[in-house]
Amino acid sequence: MVLITKIIAYFWAVFLIVNKYLLRKRFVGLTLWPFIIMKRVELKDDVVFINHERIHLRQQLEMLVLPFFIWYVLEYSIRLVQYKNSYKAYSNISFEREAYQNEGNLDYLERRSRWSFIKYL
Repeated sequence: MVLITKIIAYFWAVFLIVNKYLLRKRFVGLTLWPFIIMKRVELKDDVVFINHERIHLRQQLEMLVLPFFIWYVLEYSIRLVQYKNSYKAYSNISFEREAYQNEGNLDYLERRSRWSFIKYL
């Protein structure tokens, strides 16, 4: 168990990338484990933004990355049919709901239990 914890801690390193060309107009940030990509350099100092993206990193890690994106796209598609509005669909994805609701709580990841996004379905 200690070895697993050390491996997870090692891979928990976050790589911050600033590049305005990698993101679409309406996006300021994107998380692709283990990277957080952001449009502007000043976002590196925005603790709420970084916490939001770190919540996504944890979600991706616990789902072994690829299944996270499959689920994300499927849930977005369902929400798009449900709301007929792309922003509302995005806002109601369980991963986003968890991240937005807890982004201001900088201790959230320390006490977050696995698969917590399920509560936001």
